Amino acid sequence: MKNDYKDKLDNLPVDIKLRAADRLKIHLMRQKYGYFSRLCLLMALIGPGILVMIADNDAGGVMTYAQTGSIFGIGFFIPFMIIMLPVAYIVQEMTVRLGAVTHRGHAEMIWKRYGKFWGAFSLIDLVIANILTLITEFIGITIGMRVFGVPPLISSIAAVLIIASIQLFLRYFAWEWISLSIAAFNLVFVPLVFFVPHLHWGAVARSFGTWHIPGGVNSLFIYVVLANLGTTIAPWMLFFQQSSVVDKGLTVKDIRDGQFDTFIGSVFMVIVAIAIILITAGTVYGMTHTPNLDIQTILSAISSKMGPLAMRLFALGLIEAGLIAAIAISASTSWAMGEAFGWPKSINIPPLQGWKFYLPGVISLLIAGSAVLIPNAPLGFLNLTVQVVATIFMPAAMMFLLLLLNDNEIMGEHINKPWQNVSAFTIVGFLIIMNFMYGLTVVFPHLLG
Repeated sequence: MKNDYKDKLDNLPVDIKLRAADRLKIHLMRQKYGYFSRLCLLMALIGPGILVMIADNDAGGVMTYAQTGSIFGIGFFIPFMIIMLPVAYIVQEMTVRLGAVTHRGHAEMIWKRYGKFWGAFSLIDLVIANILTLITEFIGITIGMRVFGVPPLISSIAAVLIIASIQLFLRYFAWEWISLSIAAFNLVFVPLVFFVPHLHWGAVARSFGTWHIPGGVNSLFIYVVLANLGTTIAPWMLFFQQSSVVDKGLTVKDIRDGQFDTFIGSVFMVIVAIAIILITAGTVYGMTHTPNLDIQTILSAISSKMGPLAMRLFALGLIEAGLIAAIAISASTSWAMGEAFGWPKSINIPPLQGWKFYLPGVISLLIAGSAVLIPNAPLGFLNLTVQVVATIFMPAAMMFLLLLLNDNEIMGEHINKPWQNVSAFTIVGFLIIMNFMYGLTVVFPHLLG
C-alpha cells in the first residue's frame, strides 16, 4: 500500500508535488505551539500580500507620487493616500479569500464561471494594461540607472535578463523570498523624508483638516487623482495576488494570515507613497504645474536641494520599484494566460516543461524593454497616462471579483459580508464617477478650467 502511494506521488506533476511538500511543512508547523512556532508559521505564510502592495509602489507609482508632490504639494494628496490604505486592503483581501477557497487563479475563475467571451475580455484588458505598465517600469529602471552612468540599452537588457532568470529558474518559495528581498529596498524613500530641507510638519498635520487643493478642482487635478488611483489599485494586482495565493498553496485555514499579510503590505505601500510625495513636495513643488514634469527634472531638483547622495538613493529606489513590479506583473501575465488556456501555471515548473507558462511573461518583458528605448518619448506624460488607463480598466475587473465573492456556490461561508460589498461598490462607484469626470474634461477641455 505504501509503495502504491509512493508511486502515485512520484507520478504527480512536479509543481503539484512541490506544492504538496510545502503544504506538508506548513501542516507540521501547525502542530507546534508557542509564540516562536507561531511566528515561524506566519513568516512561512506571508508573502503575496506584502509583495503585491510593495510591487504596487512600482516605478510608475514612484514617478506618479513624485509628480503628484511636485505639482500639488502636500495639501490634498497626503490625506488622500491615507484613505487609499483601506481601499487597497478591501480590494486585495477579496483575492486572498477567493484564491484560498477555490484554489483557482482569477483568470481561470472568470473563464470557467462566465464563459470564453468574458474570459477573453478580462484577459485582453489585463495583457494590454500589463504591457503598458511594464513600459513604465522600464522607464523607471533606465532613468534610475542613468544616474549611475549606465546607458538605457544596457540597463534595459540587464533588467530583462535578471527578471526572466528569477522567474524561470527559481521555484515558488525561492522566487517569493528573492522578490521580497528586492522589495525591502522600497523603504529607502522613508529616511530621505527627514533630510528634506524646510519641510513643515505642522503644514502636513494641517492638511488633514483643510484638504486644500492648489489651483482648485480642474482637469489636471482629476487627471492626477485618477493616476494615483491607478497606481494604488490596478487589474494586475487582482490576478497576481490570487494566483500567488494558489501557487503558494494557501487554504481556508490560512485566510487570516493572508489578511494580515495584505494589511501589513497596505501599510508599507501608503508609508512609502507619502514619503515620496513629501520629498518632492519639499524640493520641487512650485517649479511647474504641468503633468509633463518628468522624473529627470525631479531628480535634478532633489540633487540641488538635498545633495547628490539623496538623488542617488531616490534613483536606487526607482530602480528597485521597477524591478520588483516587473517581476510581479510579468508573473501575473504568465499565470493569467496559463489559467485561461489550461497550460501549466506554476512557478514551480522547470522551464523546459513549462515553457508555455513562462513565454507570455518573457514576451511582455521584451516588448516593454524595447519600447522604452524609443527616442524622445514624453516619459512624464506617458507614465501618468498609463496609471489613468489602469483606473479606466479597474471597474470591470472589480465587478468580476465582486460577482465571484458573492457567489454562494463558490464561496460558501466565506462569501462577502454586507459591509464588504458596500465598501467595494463604493470604490467601484467612485472609480466610475472619476472616469466620467475625466471623460468630460477630454471632450470639454475648458469645462473645469
